[in-house]
Amino acid sequence: MSQKNETLSLFLAAVITIGLIFGGLWFFMARWAQLNKLVANQSENSNPRDAISVPKPIDTGKTSNTISKCDVPNLPEGTFNYGGRTWAPIRKDVDSVLQSQCSLFILRYTQPPSGESGSGTGIRMLIDNQLAFSQSSRSVKAEENAEAKQKGFSFKEIPVAIDGIAIAVNLNLNIPGLTVAQLKDIYTGKITNWQQVGGPNLPIIVYSRSKEAGGTVEFFVENILNKENFGANVSYIGTTTEAVRKVAASPGGIYYASAPEVVPQCMIKSLPLGRTSGQFVPPYQEPFVPPSECPTKRNQLNTQAFRSGDYAITRNLFVIVKQNSQTDQQAGEAYANWLLTPQGQELIQKAGFVRIK
Repeated sequence: MSQKNETLSLFLAAVITIGLIFGGLWFFMARWAQLNKLVANQSENSNPRDAISVPKPIDTGKTSNTISKCDVPNLPEGTFNYGGRTWAPIRKDVDSVLQSQCSLFILRYTQPPSGESGSGTGIRMLIDNQLAFSQSSRSVKAEENAEAKQKGFSFKEIPVAIDGIAIAVNLNLNIPGLTVAQLKDIYTGKITNWQQVGGPNLPIIVYSRSKEAGGTVEFFVENILNKENFGANVSYIGTTTEAVRKVAASPGGIYYASAPEVVPQCMIKSLPLGRTSGQFVPPYQEPFVPPSECPTKRNQLNTQAFRSGDYAITRNLFVIVKQNSQTDQQAGEAYANWLLTPQGQELIQKAGFVRIK
């Protein structure tokens, strides 16, 4: 074979080889495309029940409260400032349940800019538009209502629970009880020795929080002292915890506070009270639980006497609502209405207060 023919044969062989390679690649690429299309069609026509279940994201839109277990009517969404002091157990044990059920209704407890928190400061902060609504252990005063009207709104009080004022004394004080009149005379400085009220010859050491401290002190001054001033014998303390410790360490000590803060205590005991001598009603359920059994067992509130009014010093707890036709009013009313539901009242009772309905 000539050199020319040999070169031609090699060239043709190379062309044929390259053609076969490109032809094979084209065949495989076409086949691959057909397979992909077939898989896609099968996926589209497959039964949804055969597919892997993927959890849907949580809806964070406006309907979240309705599709969750939050079923509080007219409850707005947003963050709402509120305040008050006596209600600490309710904020801890009751409000937390509402928050867990209705996550888009956010309650933010707000301290006053200065001074101690309390019913008075809560109402003050409402007037100053620092709170959406307030928790109070006393009614709104006439001058507070007048000031609110100057700001273009009025106050609405919604009673949601019953509380009592309990009198704490030293565990070793031997006395059957006090009348409301005797209690007044102790705190105005007219009675200074327990012997004057049927007890031992022992000086009375009188404790109170200051008038600025909150609704409990204001209620006490208004309703027990008949607006008279505290006597010079009164020592002022900052908190009920501090006062309980002082009374426990003082044989002649006496102090008053919201009943749930006093009655279950192990370090002191709460005195029976009466409107007249010899008709004393205890703030605790009888029989009295002695310190030796506490804290395994604790004294419980005398709820029947609180509800009937047989116990001498009781009061309502209120939600104070701004009537301004805005979201604040909606939030306060919805919150109060939830507290008045069977669930809310049961939680209030578990928190140590007396249900109102």
